[in-house]
Amino acid sequence: MTHDPVPDLLKHAVEDLRQRFAYLPGHESAIDQSAIQHVLDMAAQRLADNYPYFHPLYAGQMLKPPHPVARAAYGLAMTINPNNHARDGGRASSEMEVEAVGEIAAMFGWTEFLGHLTSSGTLANLEALWIAGQLAAGKRGNARILGSEQAHYTHHRISGVLRLEYASVPADGSGRMALEALEEELRKGDVGTVVVTLGTTGIGAVDPLDEILALRERYGFRVHVDAAYGGYFGLIAGELSEPARRAYAAIGQADSIVIDPHKHGLQPYGCGCVLFRDPAVGRFYKHDSPYTYFTSKELHSHPGEHPPQRTPAAGPVHLGEISLECSRAGAAAVALWSTQKLLPLIPDGEFARGLACGRRAALELHRRLRSDPRFETMIAGTADGPELDIVVWKVKADSLEKASALAQELFDRCAEKQLHLALVQLPHSWFGSRAGIQNGSRNLGEQVTCLRSVLMKPEHETWLGEIWTRLTAAATEL
Repeated sequence: MTHDPVPDLLKHAVEDLRQRFAYLPGHESAIDQSAIQHVLDMAAQRLADNYPYFHPLYAGQMLKPPHPVARAAYGLAMTINPNNHARDGGRASSEMEVEAVGEIAAMFGWTEFLGHLTSSGTLANLEALWIAGQLAAGKRGNARILGSEQAHYTHHRISGVLRLEYASVPADGSGRMALEALEEELRKGDVGTVVVTLGTTGIGAVDPLDEILALRERYGFRVHVDAAYGGYFGLIAGELSEPARRAYAAIGQADSIVIDPHKHGLQPYGCGCVLFRDPAVGRFYKHDSPYTYFTSKELHSHPGEHPPQRTPAAGPVHLGEISLECSRAGAAAVALWSTQKLLPLIPDGEFARGLACGRRAALELHRRLRSDPRFETMIAGTADGPELDIVVWKVKADSLEKASALAQELFDRCAEKQLHLALVQLPHSWFGSRAGIQNGSRNLGEQVTCLRSVLMKPEHETWLGEIWTRLTAAATEL
């Protein structure tokens, strides 16, 4: 591992913070440093039993190391351990959360909204669909939720928790929600919400949000955008394909948006974010507590009234009244706030340039795979490259079983060379020479095991040559 600057940075900041509380009487806790050091040494030994998620040769799952400023700011905040459920438990960190969330909302063009951080994208999506269900309450036959078959499985699971009916819409050959299939479901007249994914976890596909919004005008339903993975790519939309550019240009028209700062946002786990375009949905969160949070004065309006907009200038905020979660780590807000101060969410900024590096690496890997006769890439929609920074490919073979087995073997051989990829099951009809596969009675909906690489680290661009060398060397051993 390279030198880690975080301990030195954190030591200075912790001393600064300690001095700011020097007015308090002395208070010492008995700490056995040698015992703690022994336990930490044991923990380090156990943590070595991991893939090297922090290294550019790890190009498998959606795992990206937090920025040093995020790690340091999180550790700094943990010396106080604030709770952002309410301002009493996290006075400074609550204000920092409001500011940081406001900057994320501004990335989508929103200045009036309701939003907050969550412990995960799953919880953020749950809140969005919970609000959708609350708005549909009492409307007979108008609460069904639709999502692409390539949408994250959590939507189906969440709908079950909320006791809302959920149905999957087929995806086209590019992994995007198929519009004709969607409209067929909409004609049934019972759809309350459509989940639109900008950056599917399988291949990074971007659903046609602009065209789905046009259908909303005709059929009347809520649009929830799950941009947990792909939300930040709006900052470099000009470098994406035309369909993806149109989708990102329309994101501000959604009713709710989820984005995960703990993915591309360089944050430690867990840090999700949910945003609602209409601040009035805050009325569904109202509650009365018998003992807490006397400093909070917002959201005490009558049902139906609009609570104040959530912007950095909105003043004190009782975050517990706009969140299903109660206790939440204030340290997550401090880390996010600090990161966005260092790396503002602006086009052409350093943060956006990091996203562009990963995308260029994905395009180059796709180009090399496409020119190698041992591999097959997707044949539709993304023939010129992935929409974001996820690359998928299969190994050529004369049967699906053989192709899947070779993918598993290549995955293992790459790992032996310290190159870590991922596996994914996808329809074999999405790939190049399907006509050459001797599949007997198999249908085009059948799945094949493929290789998958998530090139989300900026360093992946400079390491692409080494990644390719190790991948091709492993392939020659098949």
